[in-house]
Amino acid sequence: MTGGAQHSGQKTAALALAAMGVVYGDIGTSPLYAIKECFHGLHAIAVNEANILGVLSLIFWSLVVVVSLKYVLFIMKADNNGEGGIFALLALLHSRAKGTSQGRAAVLTMLGVFGAALLFGDGIITPAISVLSAMEGLNVATEAARPLVIPLTCAIIFGLFIVQSFGTQKIGVVFGPIMLIWFFVIAALGLKSVMQAPFVFRAINPLYALEFFSIHHAHGFIVLGSVVLCITGGEALYADMGHFGAKPIRLSWNTIVLPALVLNYFGQGAMLLSDPLKASNPFYGLVPEILLYPMVALAAMATVIASQAMISGVYSLTQQAIQLGFSPRLHIVHTSQEAKGQIY
Repeated sequence: MTGGAQHSGQKTAALALAAMGVVYGDIGTSPLYAIKECFHGLHAIAVNEANILGVLSLIFWSLVVVVSLKYVLFIMKADNNGEGGIFALLALLHSRAKGTSQGRAAVLTMLGVFGAALLFGDGIITPAISVLSAMEGLNVATEAARPLVIPLTCAIIFGLFIVQSFGTQKIGVVFGPIMLIWFFVIAALGLKSVMQAPFVFRAINPLYALEFFSIHHAHGFIVLGSVVLCITGGEALYADMGHFGAKPIRLSWNTIVLPALVLNYFGQGAMLLSDPLKASNPFYGLVPEILLYPMVALAAMATVIASQAMISGVYSLTQQAIQLGFSPRLHIVHTSQEAKGQIY
């Protein structure tokens, strides 16, 4: 390998690690609640083999189709000078739709603005909900911490927005290693469980997902609303593309994030096959009792980091909205000399 190629490879690896701390925080913490909502939520289903394999099949193919195929393979190719996000896509459509009717252009614009509004809404509520759920983990340790939950949540959210001025790359350098540890730990917990019931990987067969719907009919689609929690934050791959570039984001997803998520989800499913009573909190059901409190602490850090993915994505969307005339002009600070998409 030449010196230039080696330097380029090291830079890509560093950006991939940083991207792990910014882009994948939200989707990376979904194992905390996705399967729990299917079997212990408002529209919970019975904890039996057919339902477990069906839900796992739906989760696996949601990750593959929506994230790997839709975002990683296709949508991330539709960048606008390196920028991603729905406004970047809208700008591309406008630039290539010259000569089309005004009505069609208006429909495209309205669809783009509507999609951006949904992501802005997600970006507003995600930090508050994620950090609050992280701090509520203190209640697991002691009820005496309950009065501190809301003040600590407010302090952490305040701190999160204060550190944005340092730039996403510097934030990612701090958050990236923590998320790397998170993905390694959840993968190890899942692997330990699936080794005791490896036949759970039969759920990779999409026929189990189809069978799930044939059994539950309309209720199956209600449960699907809980299944899609496994892909919350997937849009950050595209929205944050200007911060890190497509290659590092793809590298992180394909080599670390996707395998870790699949192992953990399937590990939760394997555990439920042998112990259905753990459906009330299957994620922590994987954790040995001696490691419970350290895992609560790590999960709290990971869930706090999950807020960063949406914050960075909304910053990028806001810049694009200003450029397209959909938002009042704001003062924008470029926090990197190399990546023009890293802004505050």
